[in-house]
Amino acid sequence: MSYRDRNRKKDKRQKRSENTFFNELGVNNNVEKQKARELRKSSWWKKKISEGICYYCGEKFSSEELTMDHKIPLARGGFSEKINLVAACKECNNKKKHLLPHEWDEYMNNIKNGNLDK
Repeated sequence: MSYRDRNRKKDKRQKRSENTFFNELGVNNNVEKQKARELRKSSWWKKKISEGICYYCGEKFSSEELTMDHKIPLARGGFSEKINLVAACKECNNKKKHLLPHEWDEYMNNIKNGNLDK
């Protein structure tokens, strides 16, 4: 086997592993992201964002300003199922990042109590 052939095989292995990212629980994030894309087109999601209320801060927004958020993030073992998906404003979604629900609650309590050491 030539040096060039070995590098080609190595490149193929690397591309394959990059395209199928698995989290620590073995869930294929690409599959879950595809499920989320399909749910975003559904009437269930359109009804959810038409209410216009952010799940985290409770403020009213237009449906265009709301984003889909996984309460339990995909990177932490969450799934793209209706029970795990909420409408959130972009600001809350960006602040929450990869936090679990109890970590987010703790973060919000720290802000309310003036403990901004995070």
